[in-house]
Amino acid sequence: MSTGDRFTGKAKETAGKATGDDELEAEGRTQHAKGKVEQKAEEAKDTVKGAVEAAKDAVSSDSDDGDQA
Repeated sequence: MSTGDRFTGKAKETAGKATGDDELEAEGRTQHAKGKVEQKAEEAKDTVKGAVEAAKDAVSSDSDDGDQA
């Protein structure tokens, strides 16, 4: 729920600033950061998955070439 955490966190942070509620502001900052970390982790996971698929394809095509020799 990284997008939800980011937006909710930002809203809490803004509300905390507007009302002078330091605790709410800090909670919002933390939640926003958590959402950003989750998003980056998801992006890294997708990158690794893509690299693994590319490696599989490369190995598969290399073994196909060897059968034709």
